[in-house]
Amino acid sequence: MKTTQLLIPTQKEAPNDAQVISHQLMIRAGLISKLASGLYSYLPMGVRILKKVEAIIREEMEKSGSQEVLMPVTQPAELWQESGRWEQYGPELLRFKDRHGRDFCMGPTHEEVITTMAAQYIRSYKQLPMSFYQIQTKFRDEIRPRFGVMRSREFIMKDAYSFHLDQESLQNTYDIMHQTYCNIFDRLGLDYRPVLADSGSIGGDASHEFHVLADSGEDAICFSDESNYAANIEKVSFSQQQATATPKEQQTSVLTKKKTSIEQVSEFLAIAPSSCIKTLIIKTLEGFKALALRGDHELNEIKAHNLFGEFELASDDEIKSLGLKKGFIGIKALGIDLVVDYSASIMCDFVCGANEWDHHLTGVNWQDTEFTQADLRNAIEGDDSPDGQGKLVIKRGIEVGHIFQLGTKYSKAMKANVIGESGKAVTTTMGCYGIGVTRVIAAAIEQNYDDRGIIFPESIAPFQLVIVPINYNKSTRVKALADDLYQVCLEAGIEVLLDDRKERAGIMFADSELLGIPHRMVLSDTHADNGNVEYKARNSAEKIEVSYDQAMTFIQSKIK
Repeated sequence: MKTTQLLIPTQKEAPNDAQVISHQLMIRAGLISKLASGLYSYLPMGVRILKKVEAIIREEMEKSGSQEVLMPVTQPAELWQESGRWEQYGPELLRFKDRHGRDFCMGPTHEEVITTMAAQYIRSYKQLPMSFYQIQTKFRDEIRPRFGVMRSREFIMKDAYSFHLDQESLQNTYDIMHQTYCNIFDRLGLDYRPVLADSGSIGGDASHEFHVLADSGEDAICFSDESNYAANIEKVSFSQQQATATPKEQQTSVLTKKKTSIEQVSEFLAIAPSSCIKTLIIKTLEGFKALALRGDHELNEIKAHNLFGEFELASDDEIKSLGLKKGFIGIKALGIDLVVDYSASIMCDFVCGANEWDHHLTGVNWQDTEFTQADLRNAIEGDDSPDGQGKLVIKRGIEVGHIFQLGTKYSKAMKANVIGESGKAVTTTMGCYGIGVTRVIAAAIEQNYDDRGIIFPESIAPFQLVIVPINYNKSTRVKALADDLYQVCLEAGIEVLLDDRKERAGIMFADSELLGIPHRMVLSDTHADNGNVEYKARNSAEKIEVSYDQAMTFIQSKIK
């Protein structure tokens, strides 16, 4: 392609609402254009990248044995009512009525549709296992779309679903999909980690997320510095421990006027936050409970939800009604059930609230205190890895893929049964496998950029090579050399962009670097004189002079 044939609206500055680097660079490079909050058009260069990502995904999904289908974006309410998610899903589900007053929604996901299809066409156990995938538009009415295509309302997703006769078959396909996802992200050139994860609103049992490591990631992921263990911070579990220290101090009440936070108390007493206990009061469907954690630990809300069901932190008035003093709540004589995190339960001679205004207790121990133990906290950097190998490292990650073992949640509700070997109806068990196609592009940019622009992995760059001829429209020699090199590249199957604009060299160089094209060749009158061409890789500062006669062989050796 030639630059004058393409719409490439590059910009020097990013819009003010572009907070993360991928959003800024996708706008500046002319890959996307904002239509409304959370809605983006993909411009020609963006579409080229998008199609490359989709092609890799399709190739690997076909290798896995999955069959491509295409399901409607618009879904009838009856399907979601049958699965029980019509009300459960929440306001992210965009509901509307057609001209006949019938309820529909814009699909944020397609479990209901695919399960209905399976119930209609898969009748015998002999047809199983079977899996289907699609690459298609989704819509989720995010309350606060942000970060460009990273969290938009409309997006493109690859979602796949598998159907099985039993758990063994599901596990086999799940393992295949896990490897398929690794193959996809390897080919995309991403630095990623598959991690144990929570299934969220989709439901199901086993679950893994695939995270691209980037400082801008919304999720914290934990992995061992010595093993393959990796998990979302919400999913890292800890076991009950045995106390090894012996209490030595006498319990004492200390005046800590107006010191209500762990930070304030630990600074006032010149101790580490890890030597304190903080007590949270929560309200559950069964009543109030007190949760005690080490001062430097945070409550893991998913673990708490799994233990107690729906809950919320007690309000100031509710804490007061229990006879407790906010900011000075301890562990003694609370009058409600006390649940202590495993890490807190092995502490001794610690500091906690005295249940008295402006006072804390020092030298506190668990003797004479009734409580139960549970895993309540988030992991922190340096924790022992749950697999017993090494310490935990915590990094930020961008979720680009998620695989689930759904079990029979949807197939049972929607009667996706097959006739089993015994002649009786058997409910199929399901798997679900998603990749955020548009998010992959943003994640790749978050991981690959510099102060000049994007550095795309070669597998998804819009072009492999850009030819920059200086004075192309003025010098007949430069034009002839550039046109010849361009034509030879096309015939060799190289994806090449010839910058034939009437622009200064600096602008052409800046645009090629902004767009992240991996390889660049420069031609000028000087090169016409000396018979060379200048080569530069996007990820290197080095410039190399190559004989024009050897330019084709050279660039083919560089392109992967």
